[in-house]
Order: sequence, then structure tokens, then C-alpha cells
Amino acid sequence: MKALIQKVTEASVTVGEDVTGRIGPGLLILLGISKSDQLQDCDWLTSKIANLRIFSVDQKNFDQSALDIRAPILLVSQFTLCAITRKGRRPDFTDAADPTEARIFYSHFINLLEGYGLTVETGKFQEYMQVSSVNDGPVTIILDSNDRLLPRQN
Repeated sequence: MKALIQKVTEASVTVGEDVTGRIGPGLLILLGISKSDQLQDCDWLTSKIANLRIFSVDQKNFDQSALDIRAPILLVSQFTLCAITRKGRRPDFTDAADPTEARIFYSHFINLLEGYGLTVETGKFQEYMQVSSVNDGPVTIILDSNDRLLPRQN
């Protein structure tokens, strides 16, 4: 499971003419769910996102988490984060989870974030969307749940 996290001053997602989610200062998260993902990936990633200190009081130090400041989250499902680009010029999306299974993980992910007391706005799963955002910093971080299996480096 991969999450591209952007600290934003504002973000929104539109499906057709309808705005399905909108936040002010907070986090825009693009979430890619792969075939090999399990519920533990959701647990690890949501904990990491909620507690990752990427906000600052003084605009110098990252000393506050989304949990600390109750930052709202705009969560958008993004299967293209699972692209395989090793060969050729066309991305291969065969590592992306089946939509039926991915929807279960996506809903679980939302429930876990809300369980932390965070407000979660969303796009529409498996729909063509327009995502608008104003990056703050800019701060953009990629989290991969497979990293939880790696040894810590000194």
C-alpha cells in the first residue's frame, strides 16, 4: 500500500460537476492499494499518517502531527500509484488490487483515520476525478507499507 501525502492549504476533489470532498489546511492523501496488501498495511499506514510530524508551529521545525492539530484529510483512491514502470513505456497496473477488494481496504482505511478523531473527506472510489490542491511548503512524502518490514537504519 502506498500513500502520497501532501501538506496543503486547501484541496478538493470533483466528480463531474459535484465536489465530493474539500478541506482547508490539512493533508491530501493519494492512496494506492496493491494485490498483496493486507489489513495490517492499513493499520500501519494510518498510524504513520496520523502521527507523522510534518506540521510546524513556527514554520521551521516539523513538530506537530495531523493528530496534534486535528488536520483534516482529503483521501483519494489512486490505483496508478501501483504502476510497474520497469519495462517499456506504458505503465503496467497488474499490481493494483482488484476494485472489489480495494474498496474494502479503502473503507477500512477511512474508518481507521476517523477512529483517530480525524475528519476525512473523500473522492468517489473508481470514478474519474479532478483533484485540485495548493501545496504548503511544499511538503510531499511517499509512504510504502512494505517499509514496515525493513530494518531500521542508524
